[in-house]
Amino acid sequence: MRAEIGIIGGTGVYDPKAFKDVEEVSIDTPFGEPSSEIVIGKFSGKKVAFLPRHGKGHVYSPTNVPYRANIYALKKLGVHTILSIAAVGSLKEEIKPLDIVIPDQLFDRTRQRVNTFFDDVVVHIGFANPFCQRVSDLIAKTAESLGYSVHSKGTYVCIEGPQFSTKAESAVYRALGFDIIGMTALPEAKLAREAEICYATIATVTDYDVWKDTEVDVATVLENAAKNEEKVRELLKKLIPSIEEDKSCECRNSLKFAITTAKEAIPESVKEKLGIFLSKYLED
Repeated sequence: MRAEIGIIGGTGVYDPKAFKDVEEVSIDTPFGEPSSEIVIGKFSGKKVAFLPRHGKGHVYSPTNVPYRANIYALKKLGVHTILSIAAVGSLKEEIKPLDIVIPDQLFDRTRQRVNTFFDDVVVHIGFANPFCQRVSDLIAKTAESLGYSVHSKGTYVCIEGPQFSTKAESAVYRALGFDIIGMTALPEAKLAREAEICYATIATVTDYDVWKDTEVDVATVLENAAKNEEKVRELLKKLIPSIEEDKSCECRNSLKFAITTAKEAIPESVKEKLGIFLSKYLED
């Protein structure tokens, strides 16, 4: 079973009526099981894989999401582009609840997450631009064509969670110029880059974090998340047919000069485990 485009998000953004020839597949990975079985179907001639980030029934907290298994599974399926759907809080007055943000930068405030596949090989990927600009531009253009209130760039600060921020933390993030806050973009984006998959995020705003007078509560977040899911479903319907693979993209060649461990020093066990990433470079 193969797929071209991967969607990682909540179960609410998946529209079964939009896909044909749908089937669920279980993928084995050296990093354990993915969050859930992966749903694969055809959409406008594209093979699309959908993976609920937090699992069916929302069973994984942001810290415990099996990020490595998720990205590895999509790589194994042949996915060249990942669309990440993420609910976020706004740190700017002009970025309102129910807006859509296509972030172009990340700031890492996580503490407990493994953020690389390469435990036994030294790999220094470039990550100055953590999202695929080509795909991000396409998302923003498509969202604008639908009349959505969209912000085509912004810095996403990723916190550990699962707790929301304190007022002091939120004030600091605003003072540092961050635009949105969430809990799942990392290590997902780093792992996608290591896997040489183009990765972009559709961030849907649910609240103003806690820097405003009102507290963030789960009920409000869930209510606005449900409203945003309908927008995302419409966005994906128009977006997916226009996504093409670009093998020359920087994202698709991120390991080219990044592997610094000598070929002869890489154990066979590691080559077997990570061959899905290393094979074309070990053969050079």
